[in-house]
Formats: sequence, structure tokens, C-alpha cells
Amino acid sequence: MAGDFFPTWTEKHHGVIAPDERLPMGQTAMMGVQHVIAMFGATILGPLLMGFDPNVAILMSGIGTLLFFVVTAGRVPSYLGSSFAFIGPVAAATAYTAAFTPNPNVSVALGGIVVCGVVYFLMGVLVHFMGTSWIEKLMPPVVTGAVVAVIGLNLAGVAVMGAKASSADAWYMMMTVVCIAATAVFGAGMIRRLLILVGLLLATLLYVLFVNVLGWGVGGEHGAKAFDFSKVSDAPWWGVPTLTSPVFDTQAIWLIAPIAVILIAENLGHLRAISGMMGKDMNPYMGRAFMGDGLATALSGFFGGTGVTTYAENIGVMAVTKIYSTLAFVFAGVFAILLGFSPKVGALIASIPAPVLGGVSIVVFGLIAVAGAKIWVDNKVDFSKNHNLIVAAVTLIVGAGNMSLHIGSFELGGIGVATFGAIILYAFLRLGANRID
Repeated sequence: MAGDFFPTWTEKHHGVIAPDERLPMGQTAMMGVQHVIAMFGATILGPLLMGFDPNVAILMSGIGTLLFFVVTAGRVPSYLGSSFAFIGPVAAATAYTAAFTPNPNVSVALGGIVVCGVVYFLMGVLVHFMGTSWIEKLMPPVVTGAVVAVIGLNLAGVAVMGAKASSADAWYMMMTVVCIAATAVFGAGMIRRLLILVGLLLATLLYVLFVNVLGWGVGGEHGAKAFDFSKVSDAPWWGVPTLTSPVFDTQAIWLIAPIAVILIAENLGHLRAISGMMGKDMNPYMGRAFMGDGLATALSGFFGGTGVTTYAENIGVMAVTKIYSTLAFVFAGVFAILLGFSPKVGALIASIPAPVLGGVSIVVFGLIAVAGAKIWVDNKVDFSKNHNLIVAAVTLIVGAGNMSLHIGSFELGGIGVATFGAIILYAFLRLGANRID
């Protein structure tokens, strides 16, 4: 690292690429595109499930990523995208039940998201100036590893949802998985490093060949849908998305603001995951990471976007490519902003066949779950101790099963129940850990 505010990014062509290193600029830019592709499905799905404008969400995810990069001084490799932890609280705060349609009370939810971001930022300030020891005690590796794994497992149903539409879709999803896996194993050089992007492009081309040209699996109410080029050609190149201002409602704030704790657990798990993968201590940047994510969440909510979080999908990309250069995320942020302002490019990506996106999701969400387990391995979590074993076991099942809890009108979704449950259960069991173990 240089003594300047940002790294100098020494050029490197082979092996592990550290945060302060980079590939040649063209390849680094392509890595940024791959990170956007990896998070695109979830970042678009999140706002759709809450009734938000997905174009605004992708725009604010790009801006938030650049803001995070500045606050962390370019030291933490991360992309910020829509957090699924907000779905339940936003639905409760706005009485929203019709997914994939505009939410008429979105302004009320935005006020809660802004406050959540401010709370998150203030907690980051505390960590930055008071140290990380209290966070480490509250969320040790057994907890954060379980929370990261749960994020992947909780999204498993989303990933395989498309396979239930038809047997043709299921086969094309598996075709995509094979394309990505083959790229990862048999590809060489930059092809292997861009395995998600290359696998997606290859699967899309095969899908067009099999469905549009040969007609395999087409027909019937649940048949495969042909790639629609008309939506891309009809969309304009440039357009400003519709922004929405927040409304600060007390009840909505009480429902949404506590999600800051879940975002901290997600971010902490992200830092631990990349620390283990890189073999580098990221604790000195923990406070900055919280502050950057908090500011990005508040800013996103202020203009009509969803709450954002460090994206576990991108952990999966880094895990298989071994490229941790933070400069790649600058390109990713810029590319996402361009997508937000370009309905044509957005239409192109949105037109990627659902089974192909489903196959990508299977791989990426699975890599997230494995990243959580890797946190346990790297931190040598001792599962011969009953308190660790029970915390991990209960957290995984509660999160994977998407268990929800209702407290009055407040609904805490599966990821939230798993996160708070892991923290509380660990603290309780530690009281008698010596006697129990």
C-alpha cells in the first residue's frame, strides 16, 4: 500500500491479485463488469419484491459502491447492492403484498431506510474510534460465518424458483451451471478469471440457439420463452430514472431502522470472508466499511433506492477468481451507474433468459454459503464445543427455512431471525459454556 489516501495499484498479471494490485486496465474493467453481472439478478430482484424502481436501485448501487470505495480509502474490495434483509420490514411498513408491482407507499419505506443508514453509519463511527473488540465479542466467527452461509441458503429458493416453471427451464438452468463450471475448470488465463461473465454469455448464446433457432422446449403455457430482441431495440439509449423522496413516518422507522444490526452482521461476515481468502487482516477497516455502507444506504433511500449491503455474490466471484483489486469495483460502480441511466443497456441485461440468470444464481448463491463455512475453517471454529455447534445448527436451519417472527405489526424475516437469533443465542450459551462443554 502507498502512503497516499488511495493505493497505487501495482500491475500484476498472474496469481492472486491483492486489493492494492490490478490486472491490465482492460482486464480490470472486465472484472468490474463481471461483478455487476454477478450481483445484477439479486439487486434487481430485491427492489421488484419490494415494489421499488429497479433502475433507481441499480443506479444507487453504483453510486453507493463508489461512495464506499472513497470512505474505505480503496482498501476494502466490495460491491454494494440491494439488501434482502429489508424485504420483510418494508412489506410490513407499507402494507405491500403484490410483488413485482409498484409500491404506492414506497416513500414511507424510504424514510425508514434513510434512518437505518444513519444508525448504521453511527455504529461505524463507534467501531472506528472505539475499536473492534466489542463487535468481535458480539459477533464472533461462529456467528458471522453462520449469517453469511444463511444468506446463500436463504436465497436458494429464489435461485431454483425458475426450475419449477417447466422442465425445459430446469434443463436450461443446469446448462448454465455446466457452462460456468466448465469455464472455471477447463478455462485458462483471463477466461477462467471471468468465469461468471463468460459462462453467462456462453449459456445465453446456447439458449438462443436451442430455443429461438431450434425451438427446443418451446410451446405450451410453461414452455421456454424465446429471447426477445424487440425490447432491446425499442428501448432508448439514455433516460433519467424517476427518483422518489422519502417520507419520515415513526412507525415505519421503528420497523426498518433495526435492520442496521443485520447489515453489520452481513458486512462483518463479508470482511471475515475476504480476510480468510486473502490472508489479510481487514479489522482496521471495519469502522470505515460500516460508515461507507451506512452512508450509501441513507443516500440510496433519500433518492428512491433500496437499502444496500456489501454483496456476498461478489465474495463468490472473488473466491473463484482470486482477484481482490479494489480498482475493479470502481469500474463496477461506473458500469452500474451507466446501466441506471441507459434503458437500452438495462433492457439488454433484463432480457437475459430467466433460466440463465437462475443458473448463475445457483452457482453464486452456493458460493456464498460456502464462503460462510470458510469463515469457520479459517478462524478454526471448534465445533466440538456445544455452544458453537448449537449456534451454527440453529442459525442455518432457521435461515434456510426462512422462519419469520411477528411482534405486533412487525415481521422479521428469515435472515433477520437467523442474525438476531445467532447473536442472542451465542451470548446466552456462552454464559454456561465452560460447564456445558
